[in-house]
Amino acid sequence: MARKATGQVIEPSGGRGWAIRFRAYGKRRYLTLGTAAEGWSRKRAEDELRHVLADAERGIWRPYEPPAAQAPPEAPTFHEFASEWLRNREPELRPKTIASYRWQLGGHLLPHFARMRLDQIGPEDVDRYKAAKLREGALGPNQINKSLGLLAMILDAAGDYGHVDPARNPARGRRRRVKRTAPSRPTVEPEQLPSLLEAAGRLRPILATMAGAGLRNGEVCALDWPDFDPASGTLTVAASKTDAGVRQVDLPQALRRELTDHMARSRRSEGAIFPNRNRRRQSVSNVERRMKTAIRRANERLDRLDIRPIDGAVSPHSLRRLYASLRFALGDDPVYVAAQLGHTEPGFSMKVYASAVRRRERLIGAALGEFDAALDWAAMGSGEPISVDSEPTASDGQSPETAQQSLFPAPAPIAQLDRATPS
Repeated sequence: MARKATGQVIEPSGGRGWAIRFRAYGKRRYLTLGTAAEGWSRKRAEDELRHVLADAERGIWRPYEPPAAQAPPEAPTFHEFASEWLRNREPELRPKTIASYRWQLGGHLLPHFARMRLDQIGPEDVDRYKAAKLREGALGPNQINKSLGLLAMILDAAGDYGHVDPARNPARGRRRRVKRTAPSRPTVEPEQLPSLLEAAGRLRPILATMAGAGLRNGEVCALDWPDFDPASGTLTVAASKTDAGVRQVDLPQALRRELTDHMARSRRSEGAIFPNRNRRRQSVSNVERRMKTAIRRANERLDRLDIRPIDGAVSPHSLRRLYASLRFALGDDPVYVAAQLGHTEPGFSMKVYASAVRRRERLIGAALGEFDAALDWAAMGSGEPISVDSEPTASDGQSPETAQQSLFPAPAPIAQLDRATPS
């Protein structure tokens, strides 16, 4: 027969509080109660001892056991989390973005990380993925870096949800990216512009607008006659790929006159400014194709002038860099040029600035004359009032079409302007 539960009250000593010592279930027990500051006294301790002994006598007393620490839930696999992440994001993404994310995940990230738990993915795993993609050779550096950017976004979300340490995202940082050199982007230089426009034929007003106003190919093709204000000399870009691209552009005097003459020849004040032969809106692909022909013709003249030819890889978009070069060579402020280009930050403009302001110093002979002719054409100036009510006039017996093609004088009679390079 088990011994009857007995015990005693232990008075506080050495900074300790009240306690009870007793025997229950064949073992000696010791239970700390509390201090006087916590409301314990001899009477309360004796009452507690009596209750504990009664419970032990009935077999219902249980010694205190701290709750077992719960193991943290296991992190989901990358496949599980990435699938849910994309599914939840899709309502706020554009269809093209969704298709891009699905391609990056299904074709590249999931085959490598699918079975790994989120908290198992470390920097070494990201580097192994990058190395594997480089060995495969199916993706270029830019595409690999885009997939790594998507991986970083997903792991950021996993950190927000507590699946991984939010301060340690193994896919973040330049060290995880593929190092690549910036591609060389051919462009049209100011001294090449006169030859390009003279060789452009019917495409001349379009190329002149891109070079003199800095518009994108699609922005030029979307222009309607109400967007052109000959009185103020401005173009309103109402359709652009970015919000910042919707803007009003100041026109050089020569371009303002060129568009005014183009309006008079077209005998229209509404619809597309630059229609095709079928009187429909010009397409960006048609402009790009016809520009290649104009470049081949322009290079014949440049060869006669002993000026470097225009690179055959030049596209209509290259004329935006030419526009920035002309504006900087004329001393315009980079912030103003960025706004005219439809950029929120002048970063692109500043990249062009240093080379543009020094280029003229390196030119001699015909190239210098052509460069100055381009600057004269791009200068703002006030000029004489421009009327839109009359046909374009010819000079020196030239037809209106021939006069239109001769806005740039030949190099010989150009006054050698002593243009100070902006500092």
